[in-house]
Amino acid sequence: MTLPPNVYDAEPIPESARAEIERLLQTGDLFRYTAPEDAPVTLLETEFAEMMGTRYALAVSSCSAALFLSLKALDLPRDAKVLLPGFTFAAVPSAVVHADCRPVLCEVGENYRIDIADFESRLDDVQAVIISHMRGHTSDMDRIMALCDQRGIPVVEDAAHSLGTTWRGRNIGTIGQIGCFSFQSYKLVNAGEGGILITDDADLVARAIIMSGAYEHMWKKHKARRGENSDDLVQALQRWQNQLPLYNLRLSNMSATIIRAQLPEIPRRVRDGRRNHDHTAARIEESPWLTVPAKLPQEERAPDSLQFNLVGLSDENTLAFQAAAARLGVKVQVFGMSTDNARAFWNWQFIPDLPELPATRAMLMRACDCRLPARLTTSECDVVADALIAAAQEVMGDTRAYGT
Repeated sequence: MTLPPNVYDAEPIPESARAEIERLLQTGDLFRYTAPEDAPVTLLETEFAEMMGTRYALAVSSCSAALFLSLKALDLPRDAKVLLPGFTFAAVPSAVVHADCRPVLCEVGENYRIDIADFESRLDDVQAVIISHMRGHTSDMDRIMALCDQRGIPVVEDAAHSLGTTWRGRNIGTIGQIGCFSFQSYKLVNAGEGGILITDDADLVARAIIMSGAYEHMWKKHKARRGENSDDLVQALQRWQNQLPLYNLRLSNMSATIIRAQLPEIPRRVRDGRRNHDHTAARIEESPWLTVPAKLPQEERAPDSLQFNLVGLSDENTLAFQAAAARLGVKVQVFGMSTDNARAFWNWQFIPDLPELPATRAMLMRACDCRLPARLTTSECDVVADALIAAAQEVMGDTRAYGT
């Protein structure tokens, strides 16, 4: 029997980071504002903005911090309603609460994407929108932006899972007013923790820079993308000096060095992650009990995990499938069937008047999640696919009766 691959270990940090890490260790120069200029965090911000094609980037302690600062930078009033999908990670509505705003949830369909009709029906009195591209699945950004632009509602993209994904050839994270990314361990770029926000709006990023912890005149060490005129940014930073609270959500030079070394690896990881996903998805579609929702025509995804739905299984069957896959060495998370899952909206008890979202609940009760990192070979992906197919067959048999 072929052993299943280890899907949890991250790729090694590239050798190119080692010399700079050693320098930081020798000098103890870990604080982003210690160097007179061009500290590793500053260089990361410049390089990331150039890679994404935006004017500004601000590196912070996590994607949650980036989302929180985005909402604060928008200068929303206390208790402002912020609309977000009912399928996301608990940190996203938590960032809304942290920003003294009120999360409003909308339905998500069986394809893991926002139900546009339900989204539109909930836009009344909403003052901002967060679009979570959950697990890298892109909702219809054309319709979302049209609906929000008509009403003058700012859009923040939670692109924690979507670095490298494009929509009509445009980088995800550059479509809304602000895009937020994660460098947590299981993301495409791994620094253990860390995040970054991007925008073309000088006033928004200036507010976020000050609030991130640029005390006194440390904001002078922040720059626009290379080749961009920084006058707008400097004027905005001067305007907001001493006018905003400091939340101290800065990234360290050590984390920035680890991230910078991985930026050249992104195209390969995107290519290999897409290969692995599409190969495994095609394989498990051979089972009558497993189905992978198709991507939208406008998106090109950068997946590092596999999501699929169980078809025709009861709750008892679903738990049995999960157990059978585990016995075969492949851990499957069924979002709605895992105790206290942070991606199941009914566990977000910190939200007042938590709504019922029947379509999202039904999807989560059969939606499965499986790690599938870019470093796997197609042969290793076959082992994963074989285990998933065998687990479904063990529980349900070979064929599905008509109508079930």
